[in-house]
Amino acid sequence: MPKIALDRTDRKILDLLQANGRLSNLELAEQVSLSPSPCLRRVRRLEQAGVIRQYVALVSSQQVGLGLLGYVTVKLEKRGKMPIDAFRDAVQGWPEVVACFAMTGDMDYLLRVYVEDLEHFSRFVMDHVLKQVGVVDVKSSFALERIKDTTALPLAHLG
Repeated sequence: MPKIALDRTDRKILDLLQANGRLSNLELAEQVSLSPSPCLRRVRRLEQAGVIRQYVALVSSQQVGLGLLGYVTVKLEKRGKMPIDAFRDAVQGWPEVVACFAMTGDMDYLLRVYVEDLEHFSRFVMDHVLKQVGVVDVKSSFALERIKDTTALPLAHLG
């Protein structure tokens, strides 16, 4: 999908919606100094172009009993039939994994995992990750403190 040109008003709309996706069109229009109809047209254009992917509620992991945030790196074997597709398919079925990235460097994948506690994490790794065909190395780290955690993308580079 080709990138679309974003002007100052589009960027302001994106900043505001990233901070509060529940803003009504009327509130949004007021804050960007547009009338509601042109504001809604801009938002719809951003949605249709894929600039705005989706709207979500950000749930507190602590409040729902998922108090342990882990980062898991996974290395797959490189000989024979490569298990990449099987691993990628398996990850889709693991609810503990909220993000998975293919990486450069020593490890092939980085998983962001939310679990209840260390016992839950151990079961997850032993029952899912290590049983996956082709996994040759797994390393994990745990978040000790949340210093910065945002879903908002920096848009200053757009002008």
